[in-house]
Amino acid sequence: MKKTLDKNHLWNEAAKGGALLGLLSVACLSLKEVLTLTGNTFLMTAAGILLWAVEFFGCILLMKKIMLDLRDKYEDVRMEHTKRLGQRAALLSGLLLASAQTLFILNMPQQEFTEAMAQAMQGVKLTAQQRENMMDIMDKLPLWTFIFQWFYCWLYGTILAAILSRYIFVKKLFDGEYDNSENKIDQQ
Repeated sequence: MKKTLDKNHLWNEAAKGGALLGLLSVACLSLKEVLTLTGNTFLMTAAGILLWAVEFFGCILLMKKIMLDLRDKYEDVRMEHTKRLGQRAALLSGLLLASAQTLFILNMPQQEFTEAMAQAMQGVKLTAQQRENMMDIMDKLPLWTFIFQWFYCWLYGTILAAILSRYIFVKKLFDGEYDNSENKIDQQ
C-alpha cells in the first residue's frame, strides 16, 4: 500500500534527491580539479568536456528517476508535487555544489590565483585604479561564486523540474496507466 504525501515527506524526498544530485555534481567538479593538477592542457580540456556532459545528462536522468520514484511511492502525487520536489532538490543540490566550488576557490594557492588573473588580463590595458578595483572584486570572488552558482543550479533545476514533471504525467497518460478521477464523468 502506498503512503500519503505531505509536506514533510516531500522535503525528505527532496533532501535525498538533492544530496544525490549534489554528490554527482561535486564528484564531477572534484575530478576536474584533480585533473588540473596534471598540467596537461589536452587532458584537462577533454576530461572537462566529458565530465560536463556526464554532469549535465546525469542530473537530467537522476532528476527524472527521483520524480518517478516519488510518483510510484506515494498515492496522491500530482504534477505540482513532482515539480516542487525538483525545485527543492535543485535548491539543496545547488547548495552543495556552490559550497564545494567556493571551498576550491578558497583553498587555491595565492600564486596560482595571481597567475590565473595575469593570464586573464594579458593583452588588456588597465589603469592602476582599474587594477586596484579588479583586485577588490577578486577578493570577493568566493562569495560571488557561491551566490551565482547556487542561483544557477536552482534556476536550471526549476526549469528541468517543470519540463520533467509534465513529461512524467503525459507519459503515464499515454501508457494507459493514468487515472484522473477528477475528470471522470459520473454516469448514473
